[in-house]
Amino acid sequence: MTPAQGGGLSALPNEPRTSKLMSLAEAVRQHVPDGASVLLGTFVEQKTPFSAAHELIRQQRSDLELIGPVADIVFDQLVGAGVVSRLRAAWMGLGMTGGAHGLKRAIHDSFPRPIEVIDYSHLTLSMALTAAALGVPYLPTRTTLGTTLQQGNPGLATYTPPVGDGPLVAVAALPADVALIPVQRSDIYGNSHNWGSYGVSVEAAHAAKKVILLAEEIVPEETILSDPNRVIFPGFMVAAVVHEPWGCHPAPVQGFYNRDQNYYAEYARAAQTKDGFDDWLYEHVTGVSDRRGYLERIGSERLEALKVREHVYAHPVDYGF
Repeated sequence: MTPAQGGGLSALPNEPRTSKLMSLAEAVRQHVPDGASVLLGTFVEQKTPFSAAHELIRQQRSDLELIGPVADIVFDQLVGAGVVSRLRAAWMGLGMTGGAHGLKRAIHDSFPRPIEVIDYSHLTLSMALTAAALGVPYLPTRTTLGTTLQQGNPGLATYTPPVGDGPLVAVAALPADVALIPVQRSDIYGNSHNWGSYGVSVEAAHAAKKVILLAEEIVPEETILSDPNRVIFPGFMVAAVVHEPWGCHPAPVQGFYNRDQNYYAEYARAAQTKDGFDDWLYEHVTGVSDRRGYLERIGSERLEALKVREHVYAHPVDYGF
């Protein structure tokens, strides 16, 4: 990927140190055009960028290609809102609450628009992102031999290797235009701290042309410098930094808030019908101007109940010499 314009912890020599902090609306407006391929949900079960997905809907993006390992309800919301034309994922559903109703309507009824679905396994999607991150055309595997997965995915092809035992499956590189990456904290230059499970977020960030960070906290650069090993996404990779507390609700963010289980169930019930989905979309997305309006609809009492109750801190490390 090409380093984004601006400075930071890993800035190039003589590069100007420019703040990349901006509003979510501005970040989407500048960096996610119609027709873009968008990586999201790359932390799998946590840190899902619902706030950014909802902003894509509010700005009426069209013909997006969504890429992610577990296409949870955030994908269903985007598909149901009609902003998606292609989906690349290893799995899609509403988890414990059942099937993805918006996706079903798009596939079976072409409503609100037709959608192309390209299936991956979890491993092959991770390998496709890794290949893009490495700048190689493909990576080899044997895992999909003997399956039907290749029939609907042109990015998986059986071949005979020039050396060693064959056959093998070539997993084509899968670059993306932009990756939406939530982190616990960042400075204004895009140097950030992340902890907990990474999922495929490291591969996704390197596979994308641009990275938009959504940070729960904005902290001084000195805070980031105090623990450099936790800088998974250095500033030169980042195009925009968005300060968005509660930006992943209803998904959890380790150290900040827990998963809102009731929200998932409420959405599943609402999305069963077109009218129910439309009502839900207006209440939570199109009927509010921004994330603050969304959080007001959720309510402070409900959010307070989701906050981490028992903090568990890592043991201090010593970077001295």
